[in-house]
Amino acid sequence: MPEAQLLDPIRILHGSDQPVVEDAVLIRDSHLIAFGAQARKQAQQLGLTPKSASQQLLAPCLVDPHSILEDPISGHCETLASLRHAAAAAGYGQLALLPRSSSWRDRPERLQGFLNPNSDVDIHLWGSFSRDGAGSELSPHADLLQYGAVGLANDDLILPIALLQRGLVLGEMGSAPVLIAPRDEKIQGGGMVRESVETLRAGWAPDPFASETLPLGQLLELHRQHPERSLRLMNLATAPGVAILGSCPSRPMASVCWWHLVTDQSKLDPTELGWRVIPSLGSPRDRAALIKALANDTLTAVAVHAIPLDEEDTQLPPNQLEPGLAGHQLVLPALWQELVVKAGWSVEQLWHALSFGPSKMLNLPEERLTVGSRRWLMFDPDQLWIQDRHSDHAPKAANQPWQGCQLQGRVVACGLRE
Repeated sequence: MPEAQLLDPIRILHGSDQPVVEDAVLIRDSHLIAFGAQARKQAQQLGLTPKSASQQLLAPCLVDPHSILEDPISGHCETLASLRHAAAAAGYGQLALLPRSSSWRDRPERLQGFLNPNSDVDIHLWGSFSRDGAGSELSPHADLLQYGAVGLANDDLILPIALLQRGLVLGEMGSAPVLIAPRDEKIQGGGMVRESVETLRAGWAPDPFASETLPLGQLLELHRQHPERSLRLMNLATAPGVAILGSCPSRPMASVCWWHLVTDQSKLDPTELGWRVIPSLGSPRDRAALIKALANDTLTAVAVHAIPLDEEDTQLPPNQLEPGLAGHQLVLPALWQELVVKAGWSVEQLWHALSFGPSKMLNLPEERLTVGSRRWLMFDPDQLWIQDRHSDHAPKAANQPWQGCQLQGRVVACGLRE
């Protein structure tokens, strides 16, 4: 962006407690200097000519409540530096990383080295609920939280209920969030896509709904028994699952992966990237139920849940692929089209799902626009662009969908230092 400019008019979302308004903003050296009449007055003193940006949106940064980065220093498909760069370009001001790593984040010393005082992209770390993520013994919960863990989590499957119960009874986490995925890999077996008539016709091994609904029932019972704990559910993915959650009188907060909101079994060829994900991709009915649950606050937050893979990993046959996708830069454009354009959502609803809700899941203050801050993004819903994973703004990971496709809507500016 230029050194200083007055955008007048532009649509502005200040925070979760205010509606979108059309107003003026003065930005200088990537900082928000003033809004409204004060912005116009200061711009006049600086001799600036107003620039119309009425189709664009100035809004708080986005928040990703869980993604994975296994080798933050020397990873050949993604590093902490490249992830920060891609996140800033996509408007993500905060990312929380799950404990899965080449050095599993189950002890305090493994939480070090993620702070960069020169970056505005805040990296939060989930500490591991169990030692080495193995689900056999508890990690030192109090020590992990004391040394900066945002909460406790494990991998993308449920832990043994006895171990979860023991940890919640001991209560060393206090009110810190505990993030658990309602997925039983034993019930899932070799299932790759959610059970349906289409799955059987295609000859794929089905992933039964029970792989989500049975562990979900167990987690909801733990939530009922331990209301003083902050249990969170990770990546709900089925219509039966959200129906069970929605019927719960006092339900825990829950996330959904963005990919499950924009695509389903009917939209993908089995050879495409994006077919192999965890939790398994569902049917159009599942996708519609997830969108409805997000709209009525049964689901709290959208996660990117990025799992970066290298080129070699993406060349394997579908049944041998490591599951997962990457691409923070794709999330806002895709969900704008799916939820705002097609489903008629308001901007405020979308930001609740992508920013305010994720902050709530992490027990962190919400992002908002404030004078003097660099924490803002500017989104142009009309801009057309080609998805190219080799571009300067994309992650390094090879497993990004829609390579070479034209997309609409893009973060065109962001104040964050990466």
